[in-house]
Amino acid sequence: MEPFVKTEQAGLPTVFLLQNWMTRFEGLKTGFSSRHGGVSAGNFESLNCGLHVHDLPERVVENRSRLARASGLPFDAWTFMEQVHDRRVAVVTAKERGSGRDSRESALQATDALITNEPGICLCAQFADCVPLFFLDPRKRAVGLAHAGWKGTVLQIARATVKAMQEEYGSHPEDLLAAIGPSIGLCCYEIDDKVMNPVKELMRAEGIRPDACGGQPLYIEHDEGKYRLNLQQLNRQIMIKAGILPTNIELTKWCTGCHTDWFYSHRKEGGRTGRMAAWIGWAD
Repeated sequence: MEPFVKTEQAGLPTVFLLQNWMTRFEGLKTGFSSRHGGVSAGNFESLNCGLHVHDLPERVVENRSRLARASGLPFDAWTFMEQVHDRRVAVVTAKERGSGRDSRESALQATDALITNEPGICLCAQFADCVPLFFLDPRKRAVGLAHAGWKGTVLQIARATVKAMQEEYGSHPEDLLAAIGPSIGLCCYEIDDKVMNPVKELMRAEGIRPDACGGQPLYIEHDEGKYRLNLQQLNRQIMIKAGILPTNIELTKWCTGCHTDWFYSHRKEGGRTGRMAAWIGWAD
């Protein structure tokens, strides 16, 4: 069953909610935005949530505010990071709450994952093909959110997030739930040796086999020096190596490249497009 459920409410943006988690854990709010329900125009039509793509800032802030209403968490709780395709994890407390929601300058800088165990904080990240990684520790009531492009995947941002939750909150990996959200799939993500070589090095170092995910290959070589990479499944394998139980990992079937009717895709739209937002947090 698809974990990210398309949800439409009158007057609000279309969103994809992690419905199972929200049903199981009262007060948890988490999901992923679509490209519909905002005020942006042109290449960014309409729910662009990225301030860094040369859209009008006031439109982006309005889009984020609308998305906050759809999420069930107040806009002043939304906390953003300035993503750089690395592995830094930031701990978010009441002091950092709301950082970056209306400007890039106030965002948590040079960061690709956020964690918190405080209610009333909404962790946010932006995407347009890269892989959103959601983490939940129901025992400690801690949450995490990471941004994994190919560089962050090779740097194991997923493992870094798990480690940070262990160190900060005493989380046990076997207690963690994880989810992998809408992102570019094996069907659409073509790469060359520049990307594939470090991916292969990671797989060798971690003992990840190309057939580790059963029916879906981690990559396919379809021409000399050309590959299609399953970035979603590779992050799943890294989560498993970090100690998360395979049965505790939700995996989307949504590919942003296949579904530009619902999602922005940097790859399919020539690099000039908007950004979706992922979010997770506990209501007060």
